[in-house]
Amino acid sequence: MLSRRWFSLSKAHTFLIRMLTSSSSGSQVFQNMEEGHFPIHVHNVRSRLREIVGASTNWRFGRILEDLDSLGVLICYTHTKHEATLRSPLSIVTALVDKIGLWKQHIHPDCDIKFTGNVSWVGNTSMEVKIHMLQLLDGIYCPTLDATFVMVARDPENKRPAFVNPLVAETPEEEEIFKEGEKNKIRRLESSKASLLKVAPTADERNIIHNIFLNTLDSRTMSFRSRVLPPNSVWMEDTALKSLEICHPQERNIFNRIFGGFLMRKAYELGWATAYSYGNSRPYVVAVDDIMFQKPVDIGSLLLLSSKVCYTEKNNIQVRVHSEVYDPNTRVHHTTNVFHFTFMLEKEIPDVFPKTYGESMLYLDGKRHFDSSMKEYII
Repeated sequence: MLSRRWFSLSKAHTFLIRMLTSSSSGSQVFQNMEEGHFPIHVHNVRSRLREIVGASTNWRFGRILEDLDSLGVLICYTHTKHEATLRSPLSIVTALVDKIGLWKQHIHPDCDIKFTGNVSWVGNTSMEVKIHMLQLLDGIYCPTLDATFVMVARDPENKRPAFVNPLVAETPEEEEIFKEGEKNKIRRLESSKASLLKVAPTADERNIIHNIFLNTLDSRTMSFRSRVLPPNSVWMEDTALKSLEICHPQERNIFNRIFGGFLMRKAYELGWATAYSYGNSRPYVVAVDDIMFQKPVDIGSLLLLSSKVCYTEKNNIQVRVHSEVYDPNTRVHHTTNVFHFTFMLEKEIPDVFPKTYGESMLYLDGKRHFDSSMKEYII
């Protein structure tokens, strides 16, 4: 696992705050991709097996999510450093986990790994970061995981958006990477506009939901109110799991808020448990996508996590985890994140069926995320 110095990114140390932030934003400096390239080698992982290995003797993917979030922030601090002081005058926060895809089912806990990453696209106040994880197998570092994060810069004094250093593409390969970042931005905007929270489902999606509804009607009663579950199927409402986390200070970041990697780890572990209990066999994570950090989580908060299987296809499960903060004084719930995980099992699983209109929208949203993951990664 990563060193204590590495994990200090997720802790509130005054020294780290002084190192990464200053009182003035300074002037912008053009940066190229090579300058921001950030390799980290993790050697002698056997000494930390207790922390990184799960019950299945596989690497705990939740810990990897924590590492990826820390590394993404560190890369952006490197990109936004002041030329004179070599320190960043800005505050960097994770805005979005665009996508994470795994190329291997099993990450060996006793083999060295390497993280590499760089800023791949820059807007006015936001940065896209690409991170690659490789593992040493038979003397060769083999691709294991690819991740894309979106980070935003803030002025540490007034908390407003802050301009970041422009990115210069110096080679044809870097130009292609930058263009891909532009396409990703457009895709995210289009996906947001087409959200089922804003617009009605498409004609094809409406047909899917209507066919599901017809398949669950009781043919003996000829009534729209009588619903029957088809064979080898499960109602979506019966797949739900919930958990509660009290957000203690040891999980804080340098801004005295709860570390985003911790939130991702807890959401993943609940999502994994949901897929495991649904399929009755150990699931393997295939993809993570579209994790929007909507609201920061304060220390002492009651964090409520709820998960459901929202879509299934053959031996694949799409799990949605909803994260919210509950205030006991006002009894108000605030959504902080929505997580989307794609899992694969070694055997076929029951089909999940929505019962209500709201669950039908979750089903369609899960299908969209699953189809998007299938386009990116071969399962």
